[in-house]
Amino acid sequence: MFVHIRNLAFKYPQAKDHTINDFNLTIDQGEIISILGESGSGKSTILRLIAGLEMPTNGNIMVGDHCMCSNSQFTQPEKRGIGMVFQDYALFPHMTVQDNVKFGLQKWPRKDKKERIHEVLELVGLEDYRKRYPFELSGGQQQRVALARALAPKPKLLLFDEPFSNLDADLQIRIREELRRIIKAAGVTSIFVTHDQDDSQALADRIVVLREGNIVETGTPEDIFGTDCNFSDRMPVKPRVLSRV
Repeated sequence: MFVHIRNLAFKYPQAKDHTINDFNLTIDQGEIISILGESGSGKSTILRLIAGLEMPTNGNIMVGDHCMCSNSQFTQPEKRGIGMVFQDYALFPHMTVQDNVKFGLQKWPRKDKKERIHEVLELVGLEDYRKRYPFELSGGQQQRVALARALAPKPKLLLFDEPFSNLDADLQIRIREELRRIIKAAGVTSIFVTHDQDDSQALADRIVVLREGNIVETGTPEDIFGTDCNFSDRMPVKPRVLSRV
């Protein structure tokens, strides 16, 4: 297994109860995992724990041969080799597409940096847009720039927080397959959290259903959403779209 999360638990300082309770998950290299849950289920907290933006109260996270955290060890976020694509993409508005991508390659040699920028922009289909600014791009193009920037340093693991929340419904449907194709072509292990089961069905190799910090079901999209499956039987929300975080 490439990612091994064991007995992960977390509680915010002023909270009465744990947000995450004994979370366990293993992920194969190159696998795309969706963590699916309603608002308050703890799915975004799990991403923050994996990224190192929060410190767990208990548990271990291993990525490859490297321990990200344990009860006796904590690797700082910048040393984890983990990429993250945020809901709002967090692009620098004063930088061109190529400069946004270059930002994560500051320690690379100039020649390698130039080749890598070309490589990832080709991968996301934006080589012809390299000199444009974010405000000159559509929402889908901005998302691909954010993806290219996250992929550029060759992360061990890529995290997505609600990857389609800022896209309109039509664009959301069109870009799902494109995003899966890009991730698979890059060969990077990925985890994305969402409240929308259509996103999970379209993108994920495997889905983890989360409720109140606990895993209630894990399986392939076919396992979770078989032809006779009614997702509303599993979670107390209306079908198809869960409450947004």
